[in-house]
Amino acid sequence: MPVRPQKTGSFKDLVVWQQAMDLAVAIYEETKRWPKEESYGLTSQVRRAATSIPSNIAEGYGRETRGAYLQFLRVAQGSLKELESQLLISQRTSVAPNGTVDPLLERVESVGKLLRLLLRKLEQA
Repeated sequence: MPVRPQKTGSFKDLVVWQQAMDLAVAIYEETKRWPKEESYGLTSQVRRAATSIPSNIAEGYGRETRGAYLQFLRVAQGSLKELESQLLISQRTSVAPNGTVDPLLERVESVGKLLRLLLRKLEQA
């Protein structure tokens, strides 16, 4: 019989989900200033990766087994690395205005640390 993760409350109570949501909102705000010709390119990719992170945390939380939860958290982790890479590309290609990417990368790092902690905790349980 599968072992359900111990859960109380809601995925909305998870600090990692809250920070991932804040990161996604910050990404949307920042990308509004990006060149219009990037709307269907890098802007779209960055926004998709950013929204994938809290979405996968939430979806995994709602799954029936710890293994499924862990899998969705790993997908969120992959989306986080994708977002980090895309932000670095936007910086290198000057799509993002100077100085705007570093604060976003700091948020990415913070979410990444929390995500790794949650993964470790669930893997040890």
